[in-house]
Amino acid sequence: MHYTGTIWRPPYEAASLLLEATAGCTHHKCKFCTLYHDLPFPFRMSPLEDMEEDLREMKRAVKDCGSGRALRVFLTGANPFVLSYDRLTAIAELIHRYLPSATSIGSFARITDVALKTDEELVKLRACGYDGLTIGMETGDDEALRFMNKGYASSDIYEQCRRLDTSGISYHFFYLVGISGAGRGEVGAKLTAELCNRVHPVLIGANMLTIYPDSALFDEIQRGNWQEEGELEKYKEVRMLIENLQIPTIFAGMGASHAYPFYGQLPKDRKKLLSFLDEITGNISEEELQRYRKNVYHL
Repeated sequence: MHYTGTIWRPPYEAASLLLEATAGCTHHKCKFCTLYHDLPFPFRMSPLEDMEEDLREMKRAVKDCGSGRALRVFLTGANPFVLSYDRLTAIAELIHRYLPSATSIGSFARITDVALKTDEELVKLRACGYDGLTIGMETGDDEALRFMNKGYASSDIYEQCRRLDTSGISYHFFYLVGISGAGRGEVGAKLTAELCNRVHPVLIGANMLTIYPDSALFDEIQRGNWQEEGELEKYKEVRMLIENLQIPTIFAGMGASHAYPFYGQLPKDRKKLLSFLDEITGNISEEELQRYRKNVYHL
């Protein structure tokens, strides 16, 4: 398999076949991100020849494991959905040729990637199998989006996700707890809830901000330009978001960034989730949570 650097995928893609379509990120400017620092280049497309070779290997592996069926393929890289419509359809054709049982194709996507496609192209990509995109929306707080160099505003998130809704392409959000900074967590949570309530994410995955010394955000902190939220404040921020979400969605905190993972369906599990968060803020000390954060050596 042609894998480059560390391969990242959402927790809920654990059962998906991982096919490298790109490596690195086209934006590569978010101040908090260090995920692709192990690559010698910012972004690269995988040659279709390499992808076809990998799909042949996947086909053999699926056959050898006895199931004979591959239901979902996840394209790896920070934002493969940036690829042109023609490139994405060519990849889909290869996937369906070698894995005819595959019913859907997912990937990470930036909001700006969606904007590159016409409405007609989005509908056709859905017909090709593209569905369940994972979007790092991070927050609905425009002040935080600007400071972190995300490259889009909350209005862009709304506009492009409404286009995905219309095309039938479902999506998941990554929300970055702590991105608004010390003293603004609950403000950012309320703004995010207002935005999410206007669109239709299947899942909102809350990830706790973990700051590493090789990030641009670490440098901003050293210069006194930004202050990190405390760990207990992060849990209060999550609580505020859950309280204000009015849409049916899955809300989850999964992965290494969480000392205490959680998962539930809204609105059904709202009380259970809030009670869980209250247990943490009422019984776990800031010092204990800080120890965990400092020992998260890599996400």
